[in-house]
Amino acid sequence: MSRPPAKRARGAARKLPGARFLMARLGPKAAEDEDDERPVRASGARGLTLRAMLPNAITAAALCSGLTGIRFATEGQWAFAIGLVVLAGVLDGIDGRVARLLNAQSRFGAELDSLADSLSFGVAPALILFMWSLEGWPTFGWLAALAFAICCALRLARFNARIDVDDQPHKSAGFLTGVPAPVGAGLAFTPFYLWTETGASFFREPVFMTIWLTLIAGLMISNLPTLSWGSLRPRRSIRLPLIAFTGLAFAALLLEPWWTLAAISIVYLGLMPYGLVKYARIRRRRQDGGRQDGEGAGAAPQSPAA
Repeated sequence: MSRPPAKRARGAARKLPGARFLMARLGPKAAEDEDDERPVRASGARGLTLRAMLPNAITAAALCSGLTGIRFATEGQWAFAIGLVVLAGVLDGIDGRVARLLNAQSRFGAELDSLADSLSFGVAPALILFMWSLEGWPTFGWLAALAFAICCALRLARFNARIDVDDQPHKSAGFLTGVPAPVGAGLAFTPFYLWTETGASFFREPVFMTIWLTLIAGLMISNLPTLSWGSLRPRRSIRLPLIAFTGLAFAALLLEPWWTLAAISIVYLGLMPYGLVKYARIRRRRQDGGRQDGEGAGAAPQSPAA
């Protein structure tokens, strides 16, 4: 007589088909320095739920905002054009946080976020600035616009390619590599902020804008360590004043948006040397610690005296 099959122990986990988990890059990401390894269902799982679609809808809205800026630029409405790209940057910062809040991160969202960033913060600013200023120097102005769009795409490709790389000295120290794409777009518009408020024609000069846009494009694909939210650790004594200052900065953004955006861009550029010094200090401390560990491991134990 054949033996009856053994009963499954009570409380034992039941293995469902397709219930496998992978450690993979997720998105949209709230920031470039956020954790990359969280469980996500394999591709055999069921389709996206409405909850999971919300972050992707915000990403699509950011893409539409950036591209609609090109439409306003063709009509010469520069404030609306650049304001929509700035709005795309705000939405780009929201979609990843909403995805993490709803536990709705997906590989599809990650790819959509990268493509949207390339168009909203690479192609759209390049075309808007070309129509605003660079077409006065057609050949070199167009080359600068192309360089900015290409460098933005290369920066996003480099970021995606390094997701699974363990050896990332900048990220492990709480820094980013180069200027992020949304920040690069904001910096590229800095001459427009100043031109709008001051009326100085210098900021709209094609030669100046060509040099400026090329410089920002180089910063995006550079290997310079730049500050991230993870590297900022305000002291306890200044936290309340910092919160108050943030509220005042938001009020200033509503009342004087272009002056405020110009000030934010200038402060960011001014903090870049501080980031270099801070990272150099952290790297020197790590090297000294590794050298001491190597000397300690290489020292042979002395034999006891006879």
